[in-house]
Amino acid sequence: MKHNICFVGAGNMASSLVGGLIANQHDKAAITACDIDPHQLQQLGDLYDINTSQDAVDSARQADVIMLAVKPQVMQAVCRQLAALPPNPDQLFVSIAAGIPSAAIDNWLGGGRAIVRCMPNTPSLLQLGATGLAANARVSVAQKTAAEKIMQAVGIGIWVDAEADLDAVTAISGSGPAYFFYFIELLEAAGVKLGLSQDKAAALARQTALGAASMSIDEDVVELRARVTSKKGTTEQAILSFQQNQLERLVDEATAAAHRRAQELARELTTEQD
Repeated sequence: MKHNICFVGAGNMASSLVGGLIANQHDKAAITACDIDPHQLQQLGDLYDINTSQDAVDSARQADVIMLAVKPQVMQAVCRQLAALPPNPDQLFVSIAAGIPSAAIDNWLGGGRAIVRCMPNTPSLLQLGATGLAANARVSVAQKTAAEKIMQAVGIGIWVDAEADLDAVTAISGSGPAYFFYFIELLEAAGVKLGLSQDKAAALARQTALGAASMSIDEDVVELRARVTSKKGTTEQAILSFQQNQLERLVDEATAAAHRRAQELARELTTEQD
């Protein structure tokens, strides 16, 4: 990509994206980070040798893509400042803030803006992220490609059919890492109950999670499970126990609860900032 990219917000996710872009050969001179915290800016600038500024509006004027990488609670104030930018259909705004609808962002920016809203997750910090993306009607095909490539710098990017589907993305991949952390936690505890030391149970559970996730990337998970589930074997007994205790129902209910809360948060955040 040859786009000039301006990051408004220089936190962890911005740092991860900058690192991913540079690793993918994006020109450092075409990346600017803006933040009101000079210490945070200096850290990011020193780490990646990119442009930095405390004046987001001035820096964004020359940008093709403006990455809104601020916390949801300050999104309105930041967008109100950026509303000073002249209307430009070739300028794309990409929000990675959770819960703020693109319509609200567009309103705060003065209207008529091309906006892509993203839902990344925390493994993006290791460039192993999974991000859902949704574009408003003003986003061109070229701009969609640009947004997708930026998010692919830290993992995979999946376009959803409608922005409302980002609430489902939140329930599956946004909150999903915590589900796996919890399962690993429980598996470690089970190992200790079965007689293993804490450090051995932790090492076995975490490496098993890593290996299983890696195997599942390019293969069907149902088939993978079938391969290791021998008739009358140990794995079959564990799977039967999961099924008898309605693990599927628990997962459905948990993700439905996360989905509902994502919808509630979107309403709350928008109402609070109106």
